Amino acid sequence: MTPEQFRAHGHEVVDWVADHLGRVESLPVRSQVSPGDVRALLPASAPEQGEAFADVLADLERVVVPGLTHWQHPGFFGYFPANTSGPSVLGDLVSSALGVQGMSWVTSPACTELEQHVMDWFVELLGLPEAFTHASTGGGVVQDSSSGANLVALLAALHRATGGSTVRSGVEPGAMTVYVSAQTHSSMEKAARVAGLGSDAVRVVPVDGDFAMRPDELARRIDSDVARGFTPVLVCATAGTTSTGAFDPLAALGPICRDRGVWLHVDAAWGGVSAVAPELRPLQEGVEWADSYTTDAHKWLLTGFDATLFWVADRAALTGALAILPEYLRNAATDSGAVVDYRDWQIELGRRFRALKLWFVVRWYGAEGLREHVRGAVALAQELAGWVGADDRFDVVAPHPLSLLCLKPRWARGVDADVATMTLLERLNDGGEVFLTHTTISGEAVLRVALGAPATERRHVERLWALLRENHDWLATDFAEAAATAETAAAEARAAREAQTPDPVEFTTVPEVENAPREDPRDGSAEDSREDSALE
Repeated sequence: MTPEQFRAHGHEVVDWVADHLGRVESLPVRSQVSPGDVRALLPASAPEQGEAFADVLADLERVVVPGLTHWQHPGFFGYFPANTSGPSVLGDLVSSALGVQGMSWVTSPACTELEQHVMDWFVELLGLPEAFTHASTGGGVVQDSSSGANLVALLAALHRATGGSTVRSGVEPGAMTVYVSAQTHSSMEKAARVAGLGSDAVRVVPVDGDFAMRPDELARRIDSDVARGFTPVLVCATAGTTSTGAFDPLAALGPICRDRGVWLHVDAAWGGVSAVAPELRPLQEGVEWADSYTTDAHKWLLTGFDATLFWVADRAALTGALAILPEYLRNAATDSGAVVDYRDWQIELGRRFRALKLWFVVRWYGAEGLREHVRGAVALAQELAGWVGADDRFDVVAPHPLSLLCLKPRWARGVDADVATMTLLERLNDGGEVFLTHTTISGEAVLRVALGAPATERRHVERLWALLRENHDWLATDFAEAAATAETAAAEARAAREAQTPDPVEFTTVPEVENAPREDPRDGSAEDSREDSALE
């Protein structure tokens, strides 16, 4: 493709993207295809000859779009949002066009230094500790995901806990422990597996009534493990859990970790970016205790995937765990020690110019634009919570300081609540206007409503609330009738069983005869009479 062809077709693609974003609300949120439908529309073999670009765009509409669940749809309330925006898309376009491989400073100095600078900007924007800046002992890097960030945090913690011996000899089986809560993201357990610790090394700390990790239980479990000869390595606290949006008490957990020499990692994948609004920072009070911290700009900060912001307070532990320098990567800048080589801050060697789209986003929206986006989603969630609180068909069943609500529908006595709730969820999602997901709280199914899609406005939340009530009413009547019918049938079955049971046989109890005084046989005693009767 020549530059002129690229210019022409590039305009076509930008027009297509703009048109798609403008019409996405008219499409069903969740894809309506069945497994295998998309592949059935594709040719069995790759084309031998190049095809017209118009045909590619036509198949984009015919094959791809029907198979998409539209995360940028204003009715998308599932999982957590996966934001993108015009500036992010254009930044990614430029990054792809430049084709930079930013593994080392020397491979593209601007790729490294722009990333360092943007990460330092976000330390200030989110109110994070000064130790996370590159001018201090730590620094920040853009990772592919918070799942990946959790893994590299664990590797850094292992390096510190063992004095670097894991780099040389690996992990001693069954010797080290990691601490999470019942609400911690599953990626932390996966990280323990990948790091060689195994799932048995993961200790699950109980949570309180707000689903936050209990500091007293954490301290007790760490001390118990130490007494039994284990080496505690890392505590993973969460700022905005995936299931319920809970915040672990960092201010209480921090001193426990410090006093016991345990690495404190904060997984703030969703909730962390809320700190761009200063009034929401108290939710993460105590963040200064963190040894590492991760949050996703690609969830709620108008930046397309992948854009995970990850910081460490001590970069030496991170690079000590991950740095390898083969001869073919040696260069004068690296040998001088004056530069950052981000290949030593991640699992992979190669890396994209991810910071470029972040730079575009921050410069387009500014700090105030980012705050406005976060505040808007929080305000809509709180308004929806108010509507739910005034209604007798649903309950809000978890704290909701940000933009995630957990709703439990109420059902009539005798109705299987979990079946009814999941039926309501599928009915809503099948309708195409909205998309929600679920979780369980205290063993019961509840609906999750996660706000934050850039296109979501108040009218979309109003429509969601109307759909929740309408579908609940329809199902409540149906399930109540079914439950009543089942109860009647059960009662009739019991009555039928009772009617078929024969009457109990009545037995006459013969009074016991007291032994009479023995009489002379010649006088016809009672004893002789019994004997005579027996012989007759």
